[in-house]
Amino acid sequence: MTALEEISSHLAGSSRAIVISEREVDLRPAAADNRLFLLKIGEGSLAAGGRGGGFGERKVTAVFCYSRAGGAWSKVYEAEGGEAEAFEVPYYVARLPMTLADGTESMGYGVVDQDLVGELLKKTGASPS
Repeated sequence: MTALEEISSHLAGSSRAIVISEREVDLRPAAADNRLFLLKIGEGSLAAGGRGGGFGERKVTAVFCYSRAGGAWSKVYEAEGGEAEAFEVPYYVARLPMTLADGTESMGYGVVDQDLVGELLKKTGASPS
């Protein structure tokens, strides 16, 4: 599976993923270079209660980082379990429009924040450039 197929699968899958991106999420072939994190959120009885936006439980179960350079997506980082739990969902997550590879529009949850992507990259030990 290519990195673009993985991203599309995470965004279209049944489990919830929070997107933290440097730029607007646009997966089309002609889109600008970008870097994004996908934080998978734990499912469970507490997942919808107590917080605005339906995100009561904010336990991160998996983290994926992808980078697009020169028109190609690549996976930069992946963590699951205890290592992923060190990541936190930003409190200011909101509905986020995304353009998928085929040009269709989708709505998800996330934030466009270049500084936060840089902080997360430092946490992973990956190069911010």
